[in-house]
Amino acid sequence: MHSAPILRAAKLLTSADGLLITAGAGMGVDSGLPDFRGNEGFWKAYPALAHASIDFQAIANPAAFDANPKRAWGFYGHRLALYRKSVPHSGFRLLLTMARRLPRGAFVVTSNVDGQFQKAGFAEERILEIHGSIHHLQCCGPCRETVWSANSIEPETDDERCEWSARALPRCVHCGGLARPNILMFDDLGWIDSRTEKQREHFDAWVQNVASPVVIELGAGVDLPAIRWIAERSGWPLIRINPRHPQTRSNIAVSVPVGARQALELITKSLADIQDAL
Repeated sequence: MHSAPILRAAKLLTSADGLLITAGAGMGVDSGLPDFRGNEGFWKAYPALAHASIDFQAIANPAAFDANPKRAWGFYGHRLALYRKSVPHSGFRLLLTMARRLPRGAFVVTSNVDGQFQKAGFAEERILEIHGSIHHLQCCGPCRETVWSANSIEPETDDERCEWSARALPRCVHCGGLARPNILMFDDLGWIDSRTEKQREHFDAWVQNVASPVVIELGAGVDLPAIRWIAERSGWPLIRINPRHPQTRSNIAVSVPVGARQALELITKSLADIQDAL
């Protein structure tokens, strides 16, 4: 890749006191995680849903738990097991290293529900998961505004049929009704956002204490542009890392049209070169 945008990105970081990391599904691709871009990729990962002509929006939907709870939990149980065993790629470590060199450190804002940033070593109180987390549960009702850990669940799924195969489905710890992941789904009026709102309070407090932050945006899509919107709305210098949609509209933004891990490796090398030249 041409060195000019990498050098510009590195120079932006050298003048920052804090790092806002915003991440979409593309951040997990280098860790082997699917991003469900389009029905073709989604149905390749879940052929049983392809056979039934069920797309991502239909299964990632509270109505799926009413229509067929074993299938809904077959989908989410498979994802929970996948995310638990996946290993964050080296780019996460490089971001941590960048953050530790800055006076105000980093804050992560992500639409991903996979918990990869926590697994990589980012502090829980420095992460805002705007769509919730698969590692937490809530009541399908919901019977009350409560969120709890999914650690007690051991997913058992028949992946060929996309069905939950354990004897009992996950249940609400309060009323005994069906539980669901604490994730904001499509057409979702029952999502409990109390955990995410607490995270948002931490984010707002961090923002108040940074003077010259830089945003690194990784793998954020344009079809559901919430993460891109957060980065652009901030008005801060932006490093947009995206191999498909790297375009920016700001004159204080840098476009890096490669994958997350490769871009972070290149920027890290450029930072080292700048340091050596001092």
